[in-house]
Amino acid sequence: MSDHPLALHSASIADTHAIASVIAELSRPGDIIVLSGEMGSGKTAFAQGFGRAIGVTDRVTSPTYTLVHSYPIETGPHAGKVTFHHADLYRLERTTEVADLALRELAEFAGIVLVEWGDVVDLFGDHLVIHLDARIPAGLDEELDLAQDDHDASDDDGDVLALDGARHIEIDAIGPGWAGRWDRLLTRLGPHRC
Repeated sequence: MSDHPLALHSASIADTHAIASVIAELSRPGDIIVLSGEMGSGKTAFAQGFGRAIGVTDRVTSPTYTLVHSYPIETGPHAGKVTFHHADLYRLERTTEVADLALRELAEFAGIVLVEWGDVVDLFGDHLVIHLDARIPAGLDEELDLAQDDHDASDDDGDVLALDGARHIEIDAIGPGWAGRWDRLLTRLGPHRC
């Protein structure tokens, strides 16, 4: 485990994709990356940025109902040698259901596995944890409350949607797998540190 989680600020979806890109570039076959956070915190957006950066040319979509999507990596240094697996454990209730997906085995056989809602189980051993938290910048919460009071329609959330890209992201390594890459991660993500 790292000494302290790495705290980052993402002001936009583009920033979230840039952070995902750095992690993708430092990833290697056998890695498991766990995404956590509330519904709507940006896990799938992170996965899309990660997939694009690692060399997936297909559109990365949420595997909520199929549980795992596998994508060939077609560009970059892993092209033709590694498969990107994107899993979503939201609908699973028992540890045995998660174990049946064989995510560790997918990683072991030339795969990189990214797991949404993976923090609900403790089956992954060595992995990277990325927690995403949607945050409204300080001072704007009062403005949103006042603006909402001025609207008659309670379903008008245009102001909230405008802030949708802002995120607080924490990264932590569980096990020694990222120890040799941690300093590079710190350096490359320096502009986003908070």
